[in-house]
Amino acid sequence: MTALVTQTDAAPTTSSAPSSTTGAAAAHLFDPISLRGTTFRNRLWVAPMCQYSADEQDGVATDWHLVHLGSLARGGAGAVISEAAAVTPEGRISPQDLGIWNDEQVAALAPITAFVRAQGSVPGIQLAHAGRKASTFRPWSETQGSVPESEGGWPTVAPSAVAFEGYAEPRAMTHDEVVETVEAFRVAARRSVEAGFGLIELHAAHGYLLHQFLSPLSNRRTDEYGGSLENRARLLVDVVRAVRAEVGDDLPLLVRFSATDWAEGGWDEQETATVAAWSRDAGADLFDISTGGLVAGVTIPVGLGYQVPFAQHVRETAEVDTGAVGLIVSARQAEDVVAEGRADVVLMAREFLRDPHFPLRAAAELGVELDYWPAQYQRAPFRTA
Repeated sequence: MTALVTQTDAAPTTSSAPSSTTGAAAAHLFDPISLRGTTFRNRLWVAPMCQYSADEQDGVATDWHLVHLGSLARGGAGAVISEAAAVTPEGRISPQDLGIWNDEQVAALAPITAFVRAQGSVPGIQLAHAGRKASTFRPWSETQGSVPESEGGWPTVAPSAVAFEGYAEPRAMTHDEVVETVEAFRVAARRSVEAGFGLIELHAAHGYLLHQFLSPLSNRRTDEYGGSLENRARLLVDVVRAVRAEVGDDLPLLVRFSATDWAEGGWDEQETATVAAWSRDAGADLFDISTGGLVAGVTIPVGLGYQVPFAQHVRETAEVDTGAVGLIVSARQAEDVVAEGRADVVLMAREFLRDPHFPLRAAAELGVELDYWPAQYQRAPFRTA
């Protein structure tokens, strides 16, 4: 059965809706949550994961994306957020990454979003520009680093002419190019709605362009987009404001932050909380809190749930809704994050790759009965030990 994906004319709000599940955990991980005009059937969402499988050079989704994203929706996720989709051709991470800058890309994505919705999940898209980390070889290529123009790559741009370690030096963006980037995100948001997405996330994490502007380690500008925190955050806040104006009041808008660069003198969790509050005032609804990615060679204390404290810090300091990510690998761990008020939703990646039906399995492990088990799979339910 499909249920609990609704669009309403309600005023922008964030709230918990009555649960359609039964069991001890129904009020937590599997309790619906409403953001503006959309109700999500649970708080276990699929985080964006690059697939590097778009049609070469044109950023168009393929059957891989239909099966990949569709299987995750069928598995019970509350929202399925697609990989980073570049707002301009030069904003792609690799030549094989998705784009959302033309009508052909919209047409290819529309059947995918329709299928995701039909499974009861909310289709989301992450809008991105890779900046100085664009034009790279995909991870399983024999060669790594920047793709030469002779092999389909392109020159990269960034706030300042400061390269990411091992990558080609970018060109510093002109003032006009920064302003044009806001417009590119706005138009991409419109195309996202046309393609059927019910949620938009802005990628301001992992060392990509918006993060590059936020961090003083990569932003050495002396104009109104560099220097003070307010100036470094100007591009992101302008993008949030432009996207909100474009999509209207009902569509949920997320921002993904890296809450720390893990480097001395870099972007940190307090600046993240401050800019999250500014972004909320500009029209964002929930903040997906990750870490790192801006500079290489840093020491990161990786472990189970190692990024959850950052989501909790931003939630409590900025008084905003957050999503927790990062080595959350079990039903009980995810349940505890939400039940303890450390974050409002849990976004998982690798565990969904291992098991696209993780939400259905998690519900069984937590003793929750769902009303959206796929009818075609009812002969093989997960059972508790």
